[in-house]
Amino acid sequence: MVNSRRVPFLRRHFAYSAFRAAFAFMVWAQCFLAASAQETSKSLPRPVPSYAIVATDRLRIDVYQEDDLSVIASVDAKGAINLRLVGEILVAGKTVPEAQKAIEAAYREGRYLVTPQVTINIEEYAPREVSIDGMVRNPGRFPLPIEAGLTVADLVLKAGGLTDTARGSAVTVTRRGLDGKQTVFTVDVESLIKGKSSGKAADNAFLLQPGDIVFVPQRII
Repeated sequence: MVNSRRVPFLRRHFAYSAFRAAFAFMVWAQCFLAASAQETSKSLPRPVPSYAIVATDRLRIDVYQEDDLSVIASVDAKGAINLRLVGEILVAGKTVPEAQKAIEAAYREGRYLVTPQVTINIEEYAPREVSIDGMVRNPGRFPLPIEAGLTVADLVLKAGGLTDTARGSAVTVTRRGLDGKQTVFTVDVESLIKGKSSGKAADNAFLLQPGDIVFVPQRII
């Protein structure tokens, strides 16, 4: 028979034990959720960049309630399109929303339209390729995704990865601008692929553009 004097004590003891168990569970749950969130954030894909218009893209340009100004035109080698009234407008390198705003500004600043509303649709995409040569296992030309970014490290992996004699810390990217001038960038791909702390965030964020030429030099032995 249970002593009546011990009943309050037992109740308090059980209540305290239940409280401790519940508190411990809450702490564990919070730690588990925090760890899961951290792991999820590491595995999330990089944000997909907006598509940038390039030369030879074929664009359909519509001006609201101005049918005579609507046109289908290809972006020329200079990165421009020729429009009625406003002439050449540079659109290469711009996203579709940016190009729409540039055309609207041209009609507005030229005092042809008070509140122009321009819509651009890409009727046909230009061929988009990049090439890679040097110390990779499968050099060659690779298609560049239209709606997704491709980094130098991504391209190296697509080409089978670095060879044993590759100098992956000094991979070069040669890019020709609209003015014909070439610019050479150097990317430390080896650190990015191996996840080294020395890998630069700028290198990981560097996205390839159509026509880029990637070269992986040989390591000096």
